[in-house]
Amino acid sequence: MKVMILGGDGYLGWPTSMHFAAQGHEVLALDNYLRRKICFDTDSNPLVTRPTMPERSILFEEVSGKKIETEAVDLCDYRKFESIFKDFMPDVMIHYAEQPSAPYSMRGYEEARLTLQNNLDVTFNAIWAVKEHNPNCHIVKLGTMGEYGTPNIDIEEGWIDIEHKGRSDKFLFPRQAGSLYHTTKVLDTDLIWFYVRTYGLKVTDLMQGPVYGVATEETASNDQLESFFNYDDIFGTVVNRFIVQAVHGVPLTVYGKGGQTRGYLDIRDTLQCVYLAAMNEPDAGTLNIFNQFVETFSVNQLAEHVQKVSKSLGLDVEIKSVPNPRKEMEDHHYNPAHSGLLELGLKPHYLTDDVMASMIESVLRYKDQIVTRRIMPRVSWK
Repeated sequence: MKVMILGGDGYLGWPTSMHFAAQGHEVLALDNYLRRKICFDTDSNPLVTRPTMPERSILFEEVSGKKIETEAVDLCDYRKFESIFKDFMPDVMIHYAEQPSAPYSMRGYEEARLTLQNNLDVTFNAIWAVKEHNPNCHIVKLGTMGEYGTPNIDIEEGWIDIEHKGRSDKFLFPRQAGSLYHTTKVLDTDLIWFYVRTYGLKVTDLMQGPVYGVATEETASNDQLESFFNYDDIFGTVVNRFIVQAVHGVPLTVYGKGGQTRGYLDIRDTLQCVYLAAMNEPDAGTLNIFNQFVETFSVNQLAEHVQKVSKSLGLDVEIKSVPNPRKEMEDHHYNPAHSGLLELGLKPHYLTDDVMASMIESVLRYKDQIVTRRIMPRVSWK
């Protein structure tokens, strides 16, 4: 297939580009390097500097014999986006091209405005490029489990059947996001659903939980092909942050009570899920929604796991509760369904002691590059 990847330089976008190319698909990766710019502007640079997309493409072709076409472009500019789309005419468009940080979106007006404008503009432009020029193109959109929030009922897989006053209907499961970033993802879902039911588009929306790790099958022969490893409070997901804190001897920063529970997955499972979604396109006029995670953990459980495995490697690790900079429930019900991708063939990787140890040992190689000031929370919701 011809696969266009929006946000192809990102934490998930680049591994996805390699994964599809490795399977023999023709891949075009697009990005404007917004994430790199925000990391620089907020002193949130990743643990290891990674090559640019063209440089990565050369490295990947050297080790795999497969080519990834890349182009730097601002996808908020519809006419440029449209021109590239018409030239490439993809069978599948995978959409990662959003500002992905909840803390950044809550940092101030300019950051909030950028998040809102970028995320909705790119989604809107992606929809219109498909609608106007290739309605048969399957859009695979990365959503987030954070759209649902933490309701006091079980979370269904995208949809819910409602009975009210003797009548019944099926609706999108209620969303109640906890940050502006997550709210833009809710708006994405609503926007997509409108265009799907109005114009007969084909879309799969993947409600993904937090991801950990950087190594994939495609990075085995050259670690310069690995993705960004952020450990800061703005872009660092909790497992990655805790691992760096453990390596650097900083107490693991549990926000508040630590009962916040979410669904997590290995970066290798992100690649599996996105690939399975792309290979199983919905009918025209259908919006498929899958909850994309493997296991649920509370923050306390993750901290204890990191502490246990770190100690087995000779690291003395403390756990410390710090005031929660976010506005969120710290003790709540959380039972989301996630059968759809398993039924399509997902073979999960679990967060075992061996997987945790491997990530810790990988970070140990770069211990001297850790910048302590990036670890503690610098953004407050309040």
